[in-house]
Amino acid sequence: MHELGIISALVHTVEGIVREEGLTEVEKIVIEVGELSGIVPSYLEQCYPAAVYKTFMENTKLELVVVPGIVKCRGCGRIFNAAANDLQCPGCGGQDLEILEGNDMIVREIVCR
Repeated sequence: MHELGIISALVHTVEGIVREEGLTEVEKIVIEVGELSGIVPSYLEQCYPAAVYKTFMENTKLELVVVPGIVKCRGCGRIFNAAANDLQCPGCGGQDLEILEGNDMIVREIVCR
């Protein structure tokens, strides 16, 4: 479960940004997690309390937004949700896919009071 390391690094990064901007309290952070990123959103949620324990972000809410894994079939050109189709083109059955979106994790928003 690499999600603990990921969320710990994320918290460290957010703390740095907050200090750099001279802010004191973070109400919420919003993270976009792609379906094809290899990151399990529910694991991030489970690890989050441990990552913020005894930090100034201990009372900060985590909001996750799952971004669909959209791909393009290199065989027929069809664009579709890869996760919903078991990584196989519903048009031609091909598996040679180009990822268009949903393969990363992004801090979308840091909400401060």
